[in-house]
Amino acid sequence: MKNKENNNEIVKNKKALFNYELIETFEAGISLVGTEVKSLREKSVNITESYATFKSGELFIVNLHISGYSFGNINNHDPLRIRKLLMKKREIKRLHGKVKEQGLTLVPIRLYFSRGKIKVELALARGKNLHDKRSTAREKSLDREMERYVKN
Repeated sequence: MKNKENNNEIVKNKKALFNYELIETFEAGISLVGTEVKSLREKSVNITESYATFKSGELFIVNLHISGYSFGNINNHDPLRIRKLLMKKREIKRLHGKVKEQGLTLVPIRLYFSRGKIKVELALARGKNLHDKRSTAREKSLDREMERYVKN
């Protein structure tokens, strides 16, 4: 049986799981306009190059590409506009402190619907080196081989 959240998932950032070591995850709302929501329902979004940043005590997501709504008119949204993330102020301050002192980045992992609202799952992440990526790929292939062996 499928997980209920997977049915509501819009997009997942698989590249972030490969390029970063994820430390902690957070949920945030996102401020959108109507045509963006309709585009997200069509799943026309690219999350791979995006990241979260702080400006004057608020949290924003940058480089989140939501394509224009196919039935939109001249009032369609800008695909690469900077969107505000909605979190409690003390969570934002805590994240800002961790990012500043430990040199971590905030990377969006996935976009999904939760009770009619669109949410972003953010992760505090540390970049991997090339040898870390290779070892991760090696472990993954070994796990697959073990599963095949056990299955047969």
